[in-house]
Parts: sequence; structure tokens; C-alpha cells
Amino acid sequence: MAELHVELVAADRKVWSGEATIVLARTKSGDIGIQPGHTPVLGAMDTQPVTIRQADGTTVIAAVHGGFLSFADNKLSILAEVAELADEIDVDRAERALAGAKADSEAAAQRRAEVRLFAATGR
Repeated sequence: MAELHVELVAADRKVWSGEATIVLARTKSGDIGIQPGHTPVLGAMDTQPVTIRQADGTTVIAAVHGGFLSFADNKLSILAEVAELADEIDVDRAERALAGAKADSEAAAQRRAEVRLFAATGR
């Protein structure tokens, strides 16, 4: 099965790197699925989970907050302002952040907390 090389980088670190069969993300223009051989694309990322499916059937999910994605020559680069792998997310902390954001009516903070929770728990 054909694969593409993926680099997920946050402003402060390399979050994940490896081979994938498909990557699902959301740009400001809408949802996008990148597979090997996709036409070159450049897009501004939305705050949303990114799903990376590997050839062995495993899935990597990351909460991504802003940034850009670029695909060319079977190489996908996701350059995020902030990115966390699902297994790095402290669910209790994210739930507290969500409650605080709702109480303070902070829509952007609420969205970030919701994305973190969804990436970590699927809910």
C-alpha cells in the first residue's frame, strides 16, 4: 500500500513523524483528506483534531490549534501553533479548562478545550 510521509510540528517541538496511508484534517476552507498522490495543497489549519491512519491499521489523533498544512511530493507537513497527541492530553485538566472557558464566555478557549477532549476521548 502506498504511503505518504507526515511531519506534525508545533511551535515548540516535533510532535509526530512517520508514514501514513491517509491524513484527515480541517482547514479554514473545510475538511480535507490527504492520501499518497494527492495534488499539492497549502491550507490554513482550523482548531480541530487531525487523524493520521498508518498502514498497520493504527491511528494517531492529535489536537491541532491553528497553523498550516502543506502537501507536495508525497510529503505532508503540518505546522501547528499548538499540537498535542491524544495520549498526551490530561483529560481532567481539559475538562476544567472547558468549564472555565464556558463560565468566562471565552469562545476560543472553549473550542480549544473541546478539541483537546475530543482528541483524547472521542467525545
